[in-house]
Amino acid sequence: MRKLLKKTTFAVLIVACAGLSFASQSARTIGPVGEMTQSGGHQAPNSFRVVSDKQIKCGGCHADKEDTQHMTPMAHALEMADVCQVLKLHPSMSFKNGPYTYVIAQQPGGATYTVSDGKATISEPLVYCFGLGEVGQTYVFRHKGTLYESRVTFYRTIDGLDFTTGQSTAIPSSVEEALGRPLSAQQAGECFGCHAPSAVEGSRLSLDALEPGVTCRDCHGSGEKHVQAVSSGSSSDPQIFNPGKLNAIQLSQEFCGRCHRSFDQVMGVPGQFGINNIRFQPYRIFNSRGHNKLDARISCVACHDPHRPLERESSYYDAKCLQCHLSGADDTKTASRAAAACKTGKRDCTGCHMPKVEIPGMHFKFTDHWIRVVRLNDKVPR
Repeated sequence: MRKLLKKTTFAVLIVACAGLSFASQSARTIGPVGEMTQSGGHQAPNSFRVVSDKQIKCGGCHADKEDTQHMTPMAHALEMADVCQVLKLHPSMSFKNGPYTYVIAQQPGGATYTVSDGKATISEPLVYCFGLGEVGQTYVFRHKGTLYESRVTFYRTIDGLDFTTGQSTAIPSSVEEALGRPLSAQQAGECFGCHAPSAVEGSRLSLDALEPGVTCRDCHGSGEKHVQAVSSGSSSDPQIFNPGKLNAIQLSQEFCGRCHRSFDQVMGVPGQFGINNIRFQPYRIFNSRGHNKLDARISCVACHDPHRPLERESSYYDAKCLQCHLSGADDTKTASRAAAACKTGKRDCTGCHMPKVEIPGMHFKFTDHWIRVVRLNDKVPR
């Protein structure tokens, strides 16, 4: 499988906001328009720095996509703390770990993160909220000039705080240690590289340029040349990168996989062979027998439109499965639709073949993209 990935032309970006992604590692990366760099961050073409999506007005031609993209989890992968909806709906949250009390609360000047052992107290304003909060939301703040990842995270299912995934649950030795994880320049670049790619220019973190979340240009490249090409009537080269034209493996493993974790990324990081990789969808689907082919019907965008909120109805996904699989013994096999019919049912394919699995400590059941026949008492493949 690794040899198959090496045949593709795009390089892999190892990304990791430790709160909800883990691990950090430098890698050869690629920008959305094909410019390559040796760094641990997300490549941004120079034109990104002088023209924004809003200035270009992508919705002038792509209103249908602009009207819904802002409602997607990717669009809210990062929010500024002063407008964060989770914090507004939860004006005071607390968590206890031994003698240490953690409080996230709204103050007149904004949300603050306070840690105290009853004797010493450290309080800092929250700056960034990582994650929409549908699963969880982790917070980033500055302490003594260094960016920190909060030691506690908001989890939707419990509607409160618990330990941030990947951080120690042991009782700290000091309030300073209890604060959370200080982020190195590389780690910060990796976190922002997925949650707000505009903040990373080559290998440099530039928070002044940050636009919250994933924007049009983060996947398609700058629209400046595209607008010029379209305005001039050029149809042969629209001067825009369209990820949808990548083959299924390039898309899942080297484009979507740069943030959602590809097969190569998981294989290359020690300690990833556990239940935590359930949420690394590109890795999981690449291990799915018969579902790692160069077939557009099983690419990421075949089931998930990145411009629209996540579809939740099982019937929606049933229709996707039946583009390849027969629906029963009386169904007619064709050259393009010849995959075997399910022997058990005709509905809720994902409920059986992509079961939901809860990761300890994350208070959420993730859909397992390792598509397979699941039998009673089977262990979850790792």
